[in-house]
Amino acid sequence: MAIVRWQPFRDLLATEREFDRLFREAFSPPFGQREGELSTRAWAPAVDIFETENSIVLKAELPGVDPKDVEVRVEDNTLYLKGERKFENETKEENYHRIERSYGSFARSFALPNSMDAEKVAAEYQDGLLTLTLPKREEAKPKTIKINVSKS
Repeated sequence: MAIVRWQPFRDLLATEREFDRLFREAFSPPFGQREGELSTRAWAPAVDIFETENSIVLKAELPGVDPKDVEVRVEDNTLYLKGERKFENETKEENYHRIERSYGSFARSFALPNSMDAEKVAAEYQDGLLTLTLPKREEAKPKTIKINVSKS
């Protein structure tokens, strides 16, 4: 049997090298893109969806998006949200030091319950927040039934 020299920090150094590689890859530009080049990352707006007694409400964050560049469509119990955030060409590309905001087209879709009244969907845009109100059909709204008590 051969004698092997014990190196207590060998595994620690290998782990450190793996973490360095991981962080280098995670924070480096995508393949084929040089440092400082503009990124064309895909993006999708963040949304909140909640239900009230009479409707379902969807709020989508669309800062910097012109409402004319947004399309909202309801088809086959699916809500489609499409649009585009355009890159502002106020400054030449070579003068940018960092670009972290995402630009370009986005598309999201959300399955809706059958209880929605697609004909009465309302959309409001204010301060970069798109609010869609999807009212429920009358038959889908909760009803309280009064119990009559008879005296015997």
